[in-house]
Amino acid sequence: MLAAAVLVATLGAACGSSGSKQSTASTTTAAGGAVTTATTAGATSSTAATALPTTMDDWEGLWAKERDVIVKRIKDNNWGKSADGKKLTGPSGFTVDLSKCPAGWSDTEGLTDTSIKIGQAIAQSGTLADYGNIGRTMTVLFDYYSKKGIFKDANGKTRTVDYTAKDDGYDPARTIPLVDELIDSSKVFAVWTLGSPSTMKTYDKLNQRCIPQPEAMTGHAAWGDPVNHPWTTGAPAPSYSTEAVLWGAFIEQHLSEFLAGKFTVASLVMNNDFGKLYDQAFKAFLAQSTLLKDRVNYVTETIEPTAATITDPMTTLAAKNPTVFIAMVAGTPCTQAVTEAAQNGMHEKVKYLFQPETCSGSSFVSKEKVGGDGSASNGWWLLNPGAKDFKDPTQVNDAYVKWGRQLLQGAGLNPDASSNFGAGFGYGWPMVQFLIMAGQLPGGLTRTNLILVQRAVDMTDPYNLPGLRLHMDGNKDSYFVEGGVFQKFDSVKQSWVSQGNVIDLDGKSSNCAWDQSAGICR
Repeated sequence: MLAAAVLVATLGAACGSSGSKQSTASTTTAAGGAVTTATTAGATSSTAATALPTTMDDWEGLWAKERDVIVKRIKDNNWGKSADGKKLTGPSGFTVDLSKCPAGWSDTEGLTDTSIKIGQAIAQSGTLADYGNIGRTMTVLFDYYSKKGIFKDANGKTRTVDYTAKDDGYDPARTIPLVDELIDSSKVFAVWTLGSPSTMKTYDKLNQRCIPQPEAMTGHAAWGDPVNHPWTTGAPAPSYSTEAVLWGAFIEQHLSEFLAGKFTVASLVMNNDFGKLYDQAFKAFLAQSTLLKDRVNYVTETIEPTAATITDPMTTLAAKNPTVFIAMVAGTPCTQAVTEAAQNGMHEKVKYLFQPETCSGSSFVSKEKVGGDGSASNGWWLLNPGAKDFKDPTQVNDAYVKWGRQLLQGAGLNPDASSNFGAGFGYGWPMVQFLIMAGQLPGGLTRTNLILVQRAVDMTDPYNLPGLRLHMDGNKDSYFVEGGVFQKFDSVKQSWVSQGNVIDLDGKSSNCAWDQSAGICR
């Protein structure tokens, strides 16, 4: 069993309750890398949002002020690399023993006087090829800020970002040689990876080599490990463990809607590190839930990431007559789950159907993807990780979304073609901020400064829905974002509609020293 628990924030409101009473029910679970204790009474969920900027000039002004605060805090506390170069220190006990870095290691490898070389292994083919659009957006974003000359460091050097993405097809066997090529031949400054399996296969090596692996494009709990893997940080989204716990808490909150006695929860699980964490975290929640452990019959079917169709496992699950269905998958299978559920009767009969946060964008369930009038997607649920959707017609007038869409269109990319074009801002914007701040620290832009600012960040991320911040605090808080909002898809509006307030679990998640052989947090 995974040793952790989650605080569920006023789920009565989050799940659409119209009452003002706050739940005091306890929801403790062994969900890897999730959170430490357990009562909804002390949670933060529906804080009134501070007025956000309405122009890009105001946004840029806000970020500049927030960056200054972070840089000042780091300098005032004398965090950074020691004079002898043997130790990196940061907030809340964060330290890295640099004497363990390999012989010949360079804190500035991948930098020239004019460029910052960043490498990426990402899916551009196969069933998860749509995520390759994240990299296409980041190229546009980095080019935009590079042309503005914003990457100027304390040594007076102004650089541009040289970002290179290589296709691994979401296959860790292809990721490994690509990462080796990036660090040994291209000698990049930092390495990005997409997917839990690919990141899991490379993060030991990158940490041993003291090479930054920022914002790994995966929500696995294992990336919350600043002690054993200080060079790796995870996605600016809740961990899959936390999401699984919130699914369980949602079911608890809606238990009165189900018939008395046992009922079935069915899940379609991707057969890899990603899907397995979802599955085991949800099982752990059920095992400790006094409300659910004797009432839920939990059944699963697995699929391979490369599966061309999911008809057989979905037909098998439909035959179990589930009351709740959860898709623990990513990429094309998210859309396929919708179309299969419409064809096998699950859409009509199942009380709640859930998409995963990995497919939170509307393009996965859009009319264009599911066909017909789009009604196959109507009524599906989602724990949105707090992200804005650049494709959503109800959000296109948001100042940042509008600017981002124009930036993409200027580069010849259609933001309506994929929600992952918007997701690229979710990863690219933080990296822009990290590079700027790292350059402002003593010594200018270095690998150690890049990691330091990530571990000390506290900023208003324009990609996040109001109520969530991009925040990390050394060894105390090792996840950028923990929270989100439950949403329901409206096929007429072609939009995910929030069903309550944002759930904010910032700082509630414990670290996760992941044991790969056992598949648990130690």
